[in-house]
Amino acid sequence: MNLAENPPLAVVIDLDDTLFPQCSYLYGAARAVGRAGVAAGLDPIRLSRAVRRQFLAGSDKGGTIDRALEAYGIGPDLAADLIPTLVSAFTTYRPRRLPRYPGALAALTAISARYPVACLTDGNPAIQRAKLAATGLAGSFATIVITDELGGRTLRKPHPEGLRQAAETLGVPPKDLVMIGDRPGKDMAVAAALGARSIRVRTGEYADAPNDPPPTACVPDLAAAAALLGV
Repeated sequence: MNLAENPPLAVVIDLDDTLFPQCSYLYGAARAVGRAGVAAGLDPIRLSRAVRRQFLAGSDKGGTIDRALEAYGIGPDLAADLIPTLVSAFTTYRPRRLPRYPGALAALTAISARYPVACLTDGNPAIQRAKLAATGLAGSFATIVITDELGGRTLRKPHPEGLRQAAETLGVPPKDLVMIGDRPGKDMAVAAALGARSIRVRTGEYADAPNDPPPTACVPDLAAAAALLGV
């Protein structure tokens, strides 16, 4: 499907695993947790590996530090004392640089030259803004909507409020947007909730997830999405 034949009025793009590999951020955050464990006598390499294994089992599960300490062999009493410090090490980790997907910057530049573009992302606002800074992509968007800033975790995708806010800021009806993202259950679902079209990119942790709900189009990466948009 060539969306350029019936183009949108604006484009909204997800961040994690759409523009850059989220695993690169999680790897650095796991190392930060490992370093924080040294003060408690924990092996930083072993602890960081335990954290990474939990991320590989599903980065969106929650309770990652708790499960990593259990896998390390830490009992619940000591874990309760360690968790606040280790969680703080994770949430305050700020990467200096994160790698973009090949061609992502050129594709984003081309899309934003033709369409108003918003970034719509879930997560701790300080962390998400740090990711945008580290990828060097923050300046590519007309607006950035972080759903947690609108009302906490309950407004994360597929809740429609973030996409509704992006549409309002861009000055277009939601139905005239195209949402680009990697997760059907979040990015395609939020588009469907407001009658917007969607392009799924098969990148990152959810690359092999089924198309449920189905996108308007499914492509390998952002460069291919840009081509569908005629840029």
